[in-house]
Amino acid sequence: MNEETEALYREIKCCTVCESKLPAGSNPVLTIDNRSKILIIGQAPGKKVHLSGVPWDDQSGKELRIWLGVTEEAFYDSENFAIIPMGFCYPGKGKSGDLPPRIECAPIWHERVLAQLQNIKLTLLIGQYAQSYYLQGQKYKTLTETVKNYQNYLPRYFPLPHPSPRNFIWMSKNQWFKKEAVPVLQEQIGQILHKT
Repeated sequence: MNEETEALYREIKCCTVCESKLPAGSNPVLTIDNRSKILIIGQAPGKKVHLSGVPWDDQSGKELRIWLGVTEEAFYDSENFAIIPMGFCYPGKGKSGDLPPRIECAPIWHERVLAQLQNIKLTLLIGQYAQSYYLQGQKYKTLTETVKNYQNYLPRYFPLPHPSPRNFIWMSKNQWFKKEAVPVLQEQIGQILHKT
């Protein structure tokens, strides 16, 4: 990555803006590289990712890589994928899973990160928080409808549900996702990564 991108990366890694509100303290998790071709915008790191410092280093990440049709090696190659969450740090546990991403991160950092990522061909918006922030008036009433109408957002965005094991019920109710959307997603990813 170039010096400017590396400086921004180091700056984000040192961020403590909302540390006092984070039960596990701050540990911003991201991957950015000015050469990245695909941008993944997720929710916030879970506890396991908070501890490892490696984005999507959990069961959700394994499922996401299956959806994308990529190996772990390809996924963690920053020339392929830049990875930023809506909230860069683990927000803590809520009553039914992790708390929502902290709202401070995206307004402070996302615009500056995107300015460095000039080679992005496709942005994956994973979950309702990323979709609400980036699609705003263009998203449908529910995440299901937004994901079902993914074609409307191409070639810029591809909205996805969260690949968490907690979403098993959603997956079983919406089998069209793996049958119809995932093959298109894999085709898009393959075309971008294998363009010479």
